[in-house]
Amino acid sequence: MLLKDIRDYQILFLGLFLVLGIGTRDWTLRPELIGVAIATSLATQWIFSLVICHWSLVNKKGQSPNLRSALITSLGLSLLLRADHWTTMAIAAAMAIASKFIFQVGDKHFFNPANFGIISALIFTPDAWVSPGQWGEEWWYGLLFLGTGGMILQRVGRWDTTAAFLGSYSLLEAIRNLWLGWTWDVYWHRLMSGSLLLFALFMITDPRSIPNSRIGRVVWATSIAGLTFILRNYFFISTAVFWALFALAPLSILLDVFWLAPRFGWSEGDEEDGVVLLTPNS
Repeated sequence: MLLKDIRDYQILFLGLFLVLGIGTRDWTLRPELIGVAIATSLATQWIFSLVICHWSLVNKKGQSPNLRSALITSLGLSLLLRADHWTTMAIAAAMAIASKFIFQVGDKHFFNPANFGIISALIFTPDAWVSPGQWGEEWWYGLLFLGTGGMILQRVGRWDTTAAFLGSYSLLEAIRNLWLGWTWDVYWHRLMSGSLLLFALFMITDPRSIPNSRIGRVVWATSIAGLTFILRNYFFISTAVFWALFALAPLSILLDVFWLAPRFGWSEGDEEDGVVLLTPNS
């Protein structure tokens, strides 16, 4: 039976990745932290929907508030963020969901919620960290991410963003590899990362926070690739992709002014403004 909403597939795939990571990569991830992330994200989404969007138990069309995006964000945080204390995960989840409602221009949020939660935890808490190499370099993870991510991107029409980011970043790394005279196994070692593919397929492609026009998305994704390259190779920041996305997120608003295009909607009549694609988000 086919699922009607593409976000249901996101939830299914991200949940699968979480199970695979715990089962095959020996992650030291405590189950209670996953529960905290999910509970905090859902509660924060409901509270903001109630207070800021003037929803009671149902919205003005008589439908229950859609909590899919909050669940996607919480799964993304569980996949990427590590912490020693449950309060850190709660802070990250609350900040992630709150960012959708606070940082808006023209009813459009411009920070990726999961990314905002990760950066907030890294800045404001002493025990948060991200492990970009947690997936290793096994080829079958890459095929799994490409297959599931490709299915979603085909439905939402955002392949251009992934292609621009991966294409630009891989080109910059190739030029650097040639300049330094390294062998090509070094080059492939730097690119064959499950976390990098997850970022390119599920996080940077969030259709509700990235530029609306195709040319805007290409410029935006290329800029993030360039900043990622600089932060990783000249400042030696292992989490460069997350910092680059955070720093350049507001650029999407400016690009929407330069190149006008219809805003993305998940479905006809969908008024939910909190959708996010990973992570790993959504």
